[in-house]
Amino acid sequence: MKMPSHLDVRDDRFLQLVHPLARLSKIADSLTWTEGPVWIGDHNCLLFSDIPSQRIMRWSHTEGVSIFRSGSNFNNGNSRDQNGRLVGCRHGTRDVVRTESNGSLTILASSYQGKRLNSPNDLVVASDGAIWFTDPSYGILSNFEGFQAEPEQDARNVFRIDPQTGTCTATVSDFVQPNGLAFSRDETRLFIAESGASHDPDVPAVIRQFDVDGATLTDRGTFATIDCGIPDGLRVDTMGNVWTSAGDGVHCFASDGKLLGKILIPETVSNLCFGGQNGHSLFITATTSVFQVFVNTQGAEPWTRPTT
Repeated sequence: MKMPSHLDVRDDRFLQLVHPLARLSKIADSLTWTEGPVWIGDHNCLLFSDIPSQRIMRWSHTEGVSIFRSGSNFNNGNSRDQNGRLVGCRHGTRDVVRTESNGSLTILASSYQGKRLNSPNDLVVASDGAIWFTDPSYGILSNFEGFQAEPEQDARNVFRIDPQTGTCTATVSDFVQPNGLAFSRDETRLFIAESGASHDPDVPAVIRQFDVDGATLTDRGTFATIDCGIPDGLRVDTMGNVWTSAGDGVHCFASDGKLLGKILIPETVSNLCFGGQNGHSLFITATTSVFQVFVNTQGAEPWTRPTT
């Protein structure tokens, strides 16, 4: 069977994940810089950020694209907590915020050791309710996706918000620019993207991996190297594969770090998530557009899979 132009197969296992007949569809366009996709299964819709436009957008198969929230303060990454509430990272207000069931917003973290955060970027919620997030300086480098300012933090940290006390603790401090992050399905490993090459070509474009022991991370070195562009947002599926954004599309790595293949996208990819009514859709935010493709796997996050 002839491979479609959007698939770059490096290992036959990739054909068990993305069928050659699976069509790549553009479901939204004419945006500014899309990010932070999250599937809201109980409403059968996708939410994603259009950062410079300060909007969170909504897409559904039946209703198309609409505005979910205006004036989002340059909201970037999104996730959900154990109660299904939306949790997001805002560049403008330099905080992590939760949307309550009545629509009000609760700020979960905005400072560390008495100093403002840089610009929270992406986040993941663990099964114990802890929120892990990255804090690079992208949102304060210019006025395009935040408000230009000098950083107050001494490092670009990866933080953890304790679910019981709400205390924000730095867990890793040696990234140049930490970006997307995702747990393995059993939460024993945390993958974190190093995207510092966006402004310094000498920084390796890699995904690092860490062993997780409660609130403590142990560095286990490089999981994978990106051969085009930089890693940004990433996700893990139920089979242990790591799917990451890159300059030419989405790269899929096996659990041992071997590149299985790529879904080629005509725009730079920023992030992705699993979801859809059957849990087998991969949603891809890519510069001004959002794409969808069928995959023969599902996301490791339980709320991306249909309830039975």
